[in-house]
Parts: sequence; structure tokens; C-alpha cells
Amino acid sequence: MNRLEHFQTYQKWYLVALITLFFAVNNTILATSTIMEAGRDGDIGFQLWEPFVWEYTSAFSTMLLLFPFIWFMATFPFDWQRPIRCLGIYLVASVVYSLLHVAIMVVLRKLIYLAQGDIYNFGSLSFELVYEYRKDLWSFIFMIAVYYSYLFIVSRLIGEAKIVQSGEESVQNNFSDRLLVKKLGKEFIIRVVEIEWMEASGNYVNLHVKGRVYPMRTTLSSLVEQVEERGFCRIHRSFAINLDFIESISPIGGGDSEVLLLNGKVLTLSRRYKDQFKETFSANNN
Repeated sequence: MNRLEHFQTYQKWYLVALITLFFAVNNTILATSTIMEAGRDGDIGFQLWEPFVWEYTSAFSTMLLLFPFIWFMATFPFDWQRPIRCLGIYLVASVVYSLLHVAIMVVLRKLIYLAQGDIYNFGSLSFELVYEYRKDLWSFIFMIAVYYSYLFIVSRLIGEAKIVQSGEESVQNNFSDRLLVKKLGKEFIIRVVEIEWMEASGNYVNLHVKGRVYPMRTTLSSLVEQVEERGFCRIHRSFAINLDFIESISPIGGGDSEVLLLNGKVLTLSRRYKDQFKETFSANNN
């Protein structure tokens, strides 16, 4: 697995780690600030461990909700064509997020206080829920900003290929012969027929062209369906190839075969796709 494939596979974990690190540092600062301010006033009405419990249970509750948050953002991306509707959905989501955050946080605090032989009092439910929502709404907005900033930086660093379309027809009805690639502030065009092979990698398909890799946010099944008339064929659940770049095919047992490409790359032709490969290969050589 190269660096690009590694990052594509684990990019959600990197996002979680980034947000986790922020809240760990931020809440440590808040806990120590509470202690320092109380010490400055000369009236510490709590034990020194309590502010850390308050802040760390809040941070841990946020961490538990990160993957549901990422799922929500991927499922309901902000649509600038319908901003009012999206703001309504996000507002409801922020309320649900706050209620879950408070519930997990309070349960953790009660358990920790109980282990210390003490009782945790959350306070007036109506007041505290409003008080916590005020903070949670800001945290929710912050995480949205981090999420979209992260996606933007990732797309700029690893690049992303998109179809060059000349009209407003759907991709299925108007798949261009060229792809637009944006990477590190530059834009350039690659021709579909120059793609040697394709590789599924998480939410992307890596397009391999003359030793370079261009990620495209799509599924391998969808992309192959659109380019099969241009000489592409699926040979494995993770691979598809351009038939014009095949050097040789060698059986390896168990019904599978090895496909050697002109660039020296060896890929596996799975027995599951062998009949489909033969039909496509024959059709493109008649």
C-alpha cells in the first residue's frame, strides 16, 4: 500500500485524530484555567480532580459522537442550492448531538463521582440543557468547519479527477473522453484512453496513467460501466484494465490468472470476472 492508498483508506481516522487532539488540548487548558481562576480568587469550592473530570468527560463524549457526525456530514452534505432546508437539517442535528453529548457526559460523571464515593449533581435540567446546547452548538459549527476544511485540503494535496462535460446531460449519457485533474493548485487534462488501469480505494478510484495516480471520487463499478465501450474491463473486485495495455495473460491456478500490462504491472484476473473479460476482449478485437 503506497502513501496515497494509505491516506485514502485511513483519512477518516486522520480527521478523528485531528479533532481528538484539539479537544484533548483545549479541554486540558479549560480544566487548568478553572483551577487557576478559583485559586486566584482564593476560594476553591471543589477538589482539584473535578475540573479534569468535567472537561475530559465532555471531550470523551464528543469523541464517541465523531463517527456518527462524519456519517451525517457524508450523508447530508450542505447543498447551497437549498440552504434553508440544509440549515434546518443541521439545526435539528445540532440538537440531537447536544442531547447525546450531555447524556453520555452526565452518565460518565455520575459513574466517576460514584467511584470516588461522591454524588454528581447536574443541576436544573431545563437550565443546564440550554446552557450546554449553547456550547455544543458552537462545537458542532466548529466541527463542520474542520470537516469541510479537511476535505478541501485533502482534495488539494492528493488531487482529484473529474469528468469534463460539455453540456448539462447526466454523466451516464455524456461521459467525456477527457478528465480534468486538479492538484496542488494546478489543472490539467488526461484522456480516458490513456488510463492504463483503475484501482478501487475506499471512496475513490485511482486512475493509473504513465506512472502517475489520479484519484476520482466514484465507485469502480460505476466508472467501469461508463467507460467499458472505450475498451475497459473489470478483472477483479478491486481492478479494471484498459485492454489496449495488456502484454500477456498467464494462468496461476485455482481459476485465476495474472495479467501483465505493458508498463510491467501485474494484476490478478479473478475467475469471477474471467467470462466477462473474455466476452469484452473478443468484442474489442472483432
